[in-house]
Amino acid sequence: MLRHEASQPQNVSGDPSYLKITLLDLNLGLALLTSNICHLTSNMQLAIMQPYLFPYLGYFQLMHRADRFVLLDAVQYIRHGWINRNRILKPGEGWQYFILPLQPHHQTDSIAQIQYQPQPNHREKLLRQLEHYKKKAPHYEACRAVVAEALATPELSVTQVNAHALLCCNRYIGIHTPVHISSQLSLQYHEVQHAGQWALRIAQQLQATAYLNPEAGAELFVPEEFAAAGIALQFLQPALPAYSQRRPVFEPGLSIIDVMMYNEPAAIRQMLDACTINNHA
Repeated sequence: MLRHEASQPQNVSGDPSYLKITLLDLNLGLALLTSNICHLTSNMQLAIMQPYLFPYLGYFQLMHRADRFVLLDAVQYIRHGWINRNRILKPGEGWQYFILPLQPHHQTDSIAQIQYQPQPNHREKLLRQLEHYKKKAPHYEACRAVVAEALATPELSVTQVNAHALLCCNRYIGIHTPVHISSQLSLQYHEVQHAGQWALRIAQQLQATAYLNPEAGAELFVPEEFAAAGIALQFLQPALPAYSQRRPVFEPGLSIIDVMMYNEPAAIRQMLDACTINNHA
């Protein structure tokens, strides 16, 4: 640890060896910093997902474990997915969807071309859907503030709104992984020949040494292609630990909103480390 010279002026003036030790510590600190920077630039684990709206805990586990995280919005928007909806508890029992309506669009439009409806009442409706949590959720006020901040953006782009929501959640939870948007990275996809190559081509262009994907999508990839590119292929097995939802039956896999309602950030960070990463043999 570097010493604070101003706190011990008598050592600086009375013992010149103190200055030598301080300079030595500084040199060691710089060497360690340089070593860490080299390590980070030579070994980079990349994860890629579409920009989901307030996704479930497993999404954040993937983001937390990666060195860089890319939101893939260059692909075609598919209806009834997780781009503009997710799930929370409903009053009483069971779960319900919350949905942000989209503007009319073509079936072949990419996610980057999709926009939300401009009416603010749609976002206010989502906040109203959360009001029933106030009776039982210990972190209702903090969680609602995060969601309100996420929805306060004037953006209409689905990618931009969802990315902003993710960053608001990350800041609250304490996730520091850099998040990038694929349509802003000048990436080339002309060599993509099948679904599993989207990640491969992006990983190559971003000089990743490892690619981390949810285990559920393992069948999309050709491991030999990653091996030939010198990129380690890894799969994350999410862990969704049960927590008290103040009701008899636990509903797993809900939006991160539900997780934040019932768990403080420190507890959520512990959940992030509960997942398992497996290397492809």
